[in-house]
Amino acid sequence: MSHHFDTPTAREDPRINICDFYLFDGAPGTTVMALTVNPDAGLSAPESFREEALYAFRFDLDGDAREELTFKLRFGEAEHSAQDESRHVQSLEVRRSVGGSATKGLDGDLIATGQTDATIDAAAGVRVFAGLAPDLFAGDGVALARFRTAAFQDHRFDPDAFLNRKNLFERRNVSAIVLEVPTPMIGKGCVRSWATASLIGHAPEVQVSRWGLPLITHVFMPDEDMHEAYNRATPAADLAQFASQIGKVAAILTGLAGSADDPQDYAKRLIERVCPTTLPYELGTAASFDFVGINGRGLPDDVMDVVLTLATNTALGDGVRPDVRRIRSEFPYFGAPYSNDEQKGVMPAQARPKAY
Repeated sequence: MSHHFDTPTAREDPRINICDFYLFDGAPGTTVMALTVNPDAGLSAPESFREEALYAFRFDLDGDAREELTFKLRFGEAEHSAQDESRHVQSLEVRRSVGGSATKGLDGDLIATGQTDATIDAAAGVRVFAGLAPDLFAGDGVALARFRTAAFQDHRFDPDAFLNRKNLFERRNVSAIVLEVPTPMIGKGCVRSWATASLIGHAPEVQVSRWGLPLITHVFMPDEDMHEAYNRATPAADLAQFASQIGKVAAILTGLAGSADDPQDYAKRLIERVCPTTLPYELGTAASFDFVGINGRGLPDDVMDVVLTLATNTALGDGVRPDVRRIRSEFPYFGAPYSNDEQKGVMPAQARPKAY
């Protein structure tokens, strides 16, 4: 639910619904970027990637909320695996784009090719994995809905909503893209990054999903029209388009909680911290998305508690955490997806789109 199922477009085609984005240090001298799509893959969503889609990791290197560097991935048509007819594989290619070509289109230097569901070791120390993986986001979606209803309909602060203590994403899978590159291939110092999914083909590129910071749509935005607008916008537009809404929610929540002497002043400071909604990271350091500060995001980081605390200015959490048993210490860092046996009794999170 970081950005799972957050727009009608995402529900119509989960393959272009970016659920989560991670950025952290990998093997010595490398940086890892990862995104997930297909929320509840295999149950509510397919496991493949859309062949008309462009998946991208975007980097602002100079603080202007615009990308100067982008790593772009495209996938081919799903085909039966030669080793297992019940499985499907897709070809993939990765390009590194700088300057003007970083913002739009397919241009860029080809740095890796291969197939899904296998680790790709390319030249210059580049590694790629794309395939089924466990969902490492943890959150009590039912509790969050109750909390929002109490705040925005009943006008009361209800931390007891989070006593539910049920992880909606337990034993569910996603489709993950993991890219590990030598850090100098990105640059040095502090960068700000985000991930996008766009449709591209015979028509001009159209962005349909983006992820910079977790839970922006589910916590701070009131309706699906704004969710759609956010997913189609760029970070450079965040201050003008979405900062007032983020501040409004923060002021309401801190006012109801009595957690800020001046809720409007707190809202202003929160806007300065989270807008534009990109993920800051000091290259070459240990990633940590926590209460002290945001410096990238590692797979075990419990971002739900952090965002709830930031939004309310109280020590608020939902009592569930990512399944660290499903995290590897080496590439591709995501552990094995949950098997059919492990998913016995797990009900689909939503109806699967008829087209898949």
